[in-house]
Amino acid sequence: MSDFGRLVTEQIPRLRRYARALIGAQRADDLVQDCLERAWSRQHLWDGQGDLRAWLFTILHNLYVNGVRRQASAPPFESLPEQEPPALQPSRHEAGLELRDLQRSLEQLSAEHREVVLLVGLEQLDYTEAAAVLNVPLGTVMSRLARAREALRRTLQEPPRARLRRVK
Repeated sequence: MSDFGRLVTEQIPRLRRYARALIGAQRADDLVQDCLERAWSRQHLWDGQGDLRAWLFTILHNLYVNGVRRQASAPPFESLPEQEPPALQPSRHEAGLELRDLQRSLEQLSAEHREVVLLVGLEQLDYTEAAAVLNVPLGTVMSRLARAREALRRTLQEPPRARLRRVK
């Protein structure tokens, strides 16, 4: 396996985690596969000196954004509810409820805020890398992150009954 192949393979778990957080488990693997396919066919564009992880996340993010735009212009359809395989569900009931609340709170954020929270919080990219992936200024990343964190904090501090009323 080439060095490029080995380096890309090392990033697959991170790409999958980010994709799952963006669009859910059912479509995440397709998005990652499209990202890897594009990276492999365009490996000559990576100079070998830059951060491969940021380059791959940029490709994945751009594919996601293009998909959202394409979907917005397509006719609507009803999708089946996503269900996690039993082996991936949390074993503790309380932890499962906390994760559910966090997921719902993340879903309530705007796409711009959710993307920056996932890149910085979940994928642990620094602000500069996140700005490069999202193709926005560093200050925009910092601003979006602050607003997103505040929105999450407000949502997660609400009493459970208030959250139930809002979700229904």
